[in-house]
Amino acid sequence: MNKLDCVIVGGGMITHDQILPSIYHLQRIGLIGSIKVCALNSAPLRELAEEKQFAEAFPGRSFEAFPALDEDPEKMHPDLYKEIIASMPPGNMVVVAVPDHFHDPVIRVALEHDQHVLTVKPLVSTYAQSIEIEKLSHNRGLYVGVEYHKRFDRRSLDARRLYRAGRFGEFRCGEAKMIEPYCYRHSNFQNWFTKENSDPFTYVGCHYVDLVYFITGLRPVEVSVRGVEGTFPNGNVGYMWSSGRVVWENDAVMSITDGLGYPDEGAGTNDQCMVMYCEGDDCGAIIKHNDQFRGVSHGYVDHDSGAAFRYVSPDYFRMVPWEGDGFKPVGYGYDSIEANVRAAMRVAAGKDLPVRQKVIKEIDDHGILATPANSSINELVTEAARLSIAADGQPAVIEYGPTPTVRLR
Repeated sequence: MNKLDCVIVGGGMITHDQILPSIYHLQRIGLIGSIKVCALNSAPLRELAEEKQFAEAFPGRSFEAFPALDEDPEKMHPDLYKEIIASMPPGNMVVVAVPDHFHDPVIRVALEHDQHVLTVKPLVSTYAQSIEIEKLSHNRGLYVGVEYHKRFDRRSLDARRLYRAGRFGEFRCGEAKMIEPYCYRHSNFQNWFTKENSDPFTYVGCHYVDLVYFITGLRPVEVSVRGVEGTFPNGNVGYMWSSGRVVWENDAVMSITDGLGYPDEGAGTNDQCMVMYCEGDDCGAIIKHNDQFRGVSHGYVDHDSGAAFRYVSPDYFRMVPWEGDGFKPVGYGYDSIEANVRAAMRVAAGKDLPVRQKVIKEIDDHGILATPANSSINELVTEAARLSIAADGQPAVIEYGPTPTVRLR
C-alpha cells in the first residue's frame, strides 16, 4: 500500500501532545509521506517547529507550515485550510484537530476533495451531521475515523472481550469522571470553549459514554447534564464544570463528572476514572479503571513537567528509546492514530469504488475503530447533552427508529 500524504488542520494542544509526534513516527516507518500543518495563525506552528522534544525524538524531520512560520502571528487565516486541502492529490489524509464546532466544515472540505479523514472526538455536534458525513464518505469511498483513543487502552479492549463473553453479567450502574487541569482556562480554550460551543461533558465526558457503548454494546436513551458557569481570564463565559447522567437501553445509569479545575501542580496531571457495577445470576460484578494513576510516580529535580512530583501514565502517550534514531511514541494514544492511518491505507488501496466501500463496511462492522456508521450514538448523546445543559439539566430523550431523534422530556 502506498504511503499517505498528511495535512493536519489545527496546531493546538492535541496536535502537540499526540498527533504530530505520532505522524512523525508513522512517516519514519514508511506509512506517511509529506506532512503539512495548517493553523489559524503562525504562532502555534512556530511553537511546534521549535519544540526541542521533537528535534530530539525525530531528528531531521519537520513539517511544512501554513501560514509560513515568519508570517505575522497577529494575522488570521480562517480559510487557508481550504486552499491547502484543495491542493492535495486525491486519496491522501486530512487530520482534523480544531475546536469541536469547527469539525463539520473541515471534514466536509476534506471529503469533497476526496481525502480520507481522521478527526479528534467528537465527530460532529449533531446526529444529522454525522449521517450526512457517513453518506458522503460512503459515496466517495473515503475512510472517516474518529479518534476515541481510550478504545485502544488495553484495559478497555480486555473489558470489551470479557463483557461480551458474559464474564461480568449485565451493566447496571456506574460513575466516571475526567477533570482536566485548571490551566486550560488560560489556554486557547478561553477563545472557543464558551457556553454556546461546548461544555466539559461533551468535550471529555464523551470518552466514557463511548467506552460504555464500546464495552457493552448498550445504547444510551436519556441524557441530563447540569453545567456550572465560570469566566475565563479574557472575560468569556463558559461551563467550567458539568454533572451528567446517562440512562442506557437496559435502564442502567452512568453518572459522569467533568471539569476544567484539577490543580495545575497536582500529581495527576488530571483526575479520571470509571467504575461499572454489574449483575450476574445472584451475584455482583465490577469493572473499575483508575485512569489517572497507573502505578508509576516520578519525583523530579526540576519543574519541566509542571510540578516536582507527578503520576506518570506510560499507557497513554510517552516517548521512549527504541532501536532506531531518537525516541518513539508508545501508548494507546499512538496506537489509535496508527490504527486509523492503517485503516485509511486499506481503503485507499482499493482499485475501484465498490472495493473501497466493501473495506469501509468491514471496518464499520468490526467495531473497534469509531466511524460515522458505528458510533453515531456519540453524536446523539452530544446533541442531547447540549439540549439538556441549556435547559438547566432537564432530561433529553433519545428515540431510536428509522431516523433517531432527540428531544427534551
